[in-house]
Amino acid sequence: MGLKNAEKTTMIEDTKKTVAFRDLGCMDYQEAWTYQENLFADIVAKKIQNRNLPKDQQITTPNYLLFVEHPHVYTLGKSGKPEHLLLDTTGLAAHAATYYKINRGGDITYHGPGQLVGYPILDLDHFFTDIHRYLRYLEEAIILTLAEYGVPAGRIDGLTGVWLDHETLKNPRKICALGVKSSRWVTMHGFAFNLNVDLSYFEHIVPCGIDDKAVTSLHLELGRPVAEKEVKQKVKKHLATLFEMNLIEEE
Repeated sequence: MGLKNAEKTTMIEDTKKTVAFRDLGCMDYQEAWTYQENLFADIVAKKIQNRNLPKDQQITTPNYLLFVEHPHVYTLGKSGKPEHLLLDTTGLAAHAATYYKINRGGDITYHGPGQLVGYPILDLDHFFTDIHRYLRYLEEAIILTLAEYGVPAGRIDGLTGVWLDHETLKNPRKICALGVKSSRWVTMHGFAFNLNVDLSYFEHIVPCGIDDKAVTSLHLELGRPVAEKEVKQKVKKHLATLFEMNLIEEE
């Protein structure tokens, strides 16, 4: 009986760490934001509902990992300054870009073609309830991916994201930005990893509010275009390992 109970508990824990992976392709930022919000709200609603149910009747909340690419867009986080966008309405139109103020942390950033954007929508009660650790794991997945391409990367004290030349700081440059939201230990938003990005679009913002450090893209560091499908597989692999996820591919 004890063995059966142990097996049942293990199955429940495995289910809790099941994460539905969806590659949304190229999607308008507002559409993807609404898509995220709906998944996020559903998980939060289930958690609230569970508070009034006996433990054996509670619903196991789902988890999602979304990969997406956006058309040119600038987004400003809750702690950001609008003046960090250096384009007016006419300038945005000239660059075929849009602009949104959103509910994640952080300042302003750019999303566009050639960038891998990852949105983990996770119930951290299934993993660990530590936002600092959560952010470090997202960074680590990118750091490990870059290492597979022979590109040393790491962190800079006091700054989120993934950086190159993070040790000597002679020419520090960000290759992956982070900005997340969490409520009731449910996450949304995530990371933006520059793979084959037109970096001229970063010239129209103060990236993440930092005006004394550069931005880079993997294709520039390697001196060749990057196979984005290959990078996605590597990032997925490292996220799954770090979070001990059971990733399930969905359409």
